[in-house]
Amino acid sequence: MTTPYVERPLSPPLVDASSEAFWSAAREGRLTTRRCQSCGKLHWYPRPICPYCQGDTEWETLSGQGSIYSVSVTRKAGPHIYAIAYIALDEGITMLSNIVDCDLDDIRIGQRVKVVFKTAEGGTPVPMFAPA
Repeated sequence: MTTPYVERPLSPPLVDASSEAFWSAAREGRLTTRRCQSCGKLHWYPRPICPYCQGDTEWETLSGQGSIYSVSVTRKAGPHIYAIAYIALDEGITMLSNIVDCDLDDIRIGQRVKVVFKTAEGGTPVPMFAPA
């Protein structure tokens, strides 16, 4: 069986004061999150206050490299088949995203992936992952 990835419409993300720097970095082709200035921990999703110690955080660029921790290919959600996965980034955090640009039947847990950016309606690039 083969299920090729097909581009699908992406809703524009909500951009507000706390996420503007993230989306600005995405427009530059960079994946970012925040690191606590007090305890030093990275966290996903990015937020201005550390969820571990309530310290202040600062933006940090990530490598965009990781591996698939878990994955599900969604076949019944309408006209578009897509893969959603938890990605264990090399920096030690996990994020939920889509797997793109591959045969969806070939995706495997543990597979190495890299960030790619797909354009949402309105032009904002959204981070997703493709096989490395």
